[in-house]
Amino acid sequence: MIGGKRRTAFQSILVGYDGSQQAEKAAEAAISLANALDAKLTIVAVARPPEPAVSVELEAMLDNAREHFEHDFMRLAERARRCELGIETEILVGHPAEQIIHKAETMKADLVVLGHRGTSMFHKWIMGSISEKVLKHAHCPVMVVR
Repeated sequence: MIGGKRRTAFQSILVGYDGSQQAEKAAEAAISLANALDAKLTIVAVARPPEPAVSVELEAMLDNAREHFEHDFMRLAERARRCELGIETEILVGHPAEQIIHKAETMKADLVVLGHRGTSMFHKWIMGSISEKVLKHAHCPVMVVR
C-alpha cells in the first residue's frame, strides 16, 4: 500500500471521451477507479478530420474540437483534483477507435475505459461501434460503462 491506497495491475488508465452522457459516466467511473487504485489517468477525445483533409479545414476542425472539449476537460480535471488525482487530457485526430487503441499502446495503458454507445442494429452491422473495435483490438483490458 502506498499512501493508504492499494497498488494493482491498473497503474495507467485511459478514457475515450466524446462528451456524450455515456462518456461522462465512463469518465466518472475512471476517476473513481484511478483514485481508489492511485493510478495515472489520461482522458482523450478524438476529432475526426474532414475527408479529404485540407489543412485549412483541419485547423478549423481542431480549433472547434479544442473549444468543444476544453470546458468538459476542465470540469473533469476539477473533479479529479477534489480526489487529489491529477489527470492528463489530449485531443487526438483520426478515427476514434484507431486513435484510442494507438494511444493506449503508446502510453502503455493497463486499462481503457469507454462509454457504451447505443446504436441501431443497422448502424452496428455496417459500421460496428467504437467500443467493439477497441474491445477487439486493444492490447489491454477494456471496461465499457453503461
